[in-house]
Amino acid sequence: MDWFEDTATVLAVRPRGVERESAPGDLGSFTWRSEYGSVVCLMYGAIAVDGLNEVGLQVSGLYLAESNYGERDTSRPGLALAQAIQCLLDRFDTVAAAVAWLESSDVQIIPLDIGGKPGTGHIALGDVSGDSAIIEFVDGALTVHHGTEYTVMANSPVYAEQLELEQRYAGLGGEAPLPGGTDSPDRFARAAFYSARLPETADARAAAAYAFSVIRNASAPFGTADPVRPNVSTTRWRIVADLTDRRYFFESTSNPNVVWVELSQLDFGATSELRFAPEETTSVSGKVNGAFAAV
Repeated sequence: MDWFEDTATVLAVRPRGVERESAPGDLGSFTWRSEYGSVVCLMYGAIAVDGLNEVGLQVSGLYLAESNYGERDTSRPGLALAQAIQCLLDRFDTVAAAVAWLESSDVQIIPLDIGGKPGTGHIALGDVSGDSAIIEFVDGALTVHHGTEYTVMANSPVYAEQLELEQRYAGLGGEAPLPGGTDSPDRFARAAFYSARLPETADARAAAAYAFSVIRNASAPFGTADPVRPNVSTTRWRIVADLTDRRYFFESTSNPNVVWVELSQLDFGATSELRFAPEETTSVSGKVNGAFAAV
């Protein structure tokens, strides 16, 4: 997650059985009751921007300047961007099920300001089977890249252009040397190049280490934020999600320790949400299931 300022992010354990509304005050608002519990990252302590649910569906959002959800049509179901990721985590167990709903429901995303900046983004999904998808809204229309080959997402430009740009580099179809800059296409290419070359392993610890090594290589160095270009803002935190063992890692760039949550050891039938602020302390590391408190 890259952003122009501190995101005051907290981790939250959200139980199943909670009723939520998609867009309060909007004529196309709808409600649902969470079928699955999840662990999510709450940006500014309020907006779910990344998470893993108890059955192994992982959903992530990133900034995309080109996103355009179209002029609001209240005859369509409306889903506030702040609720989009939580909605998918609450309701679906696979990428295919989530994609099918997005395509059939004609749902329209309603944007918001985040920290005074335009809150426009795209979404990545993955599940325990290895299926994945990249979801974008361009010129008001839903665009879906669905398949096991779609494993990398960065920021601008739109995904189809990213796939074209990466093919210019050696090892990805072209001859140009692999780029080392912080612009989004450079980082997309590095992530695609290195992730495709990771060895297969049944060792969960090694797999997490491999994933962290690639995402750190694709991060923007801490302290290099440009307030007028959020696409190249500094990296604030990194997530690695082990969908097989339901383990959710969080690494803050301002904290020397990696923490993680074991979803298999959580009670998602509890009656209250739990929260933990991993960036507020430097003394906590490792498994943090016991650090959460009710809100």
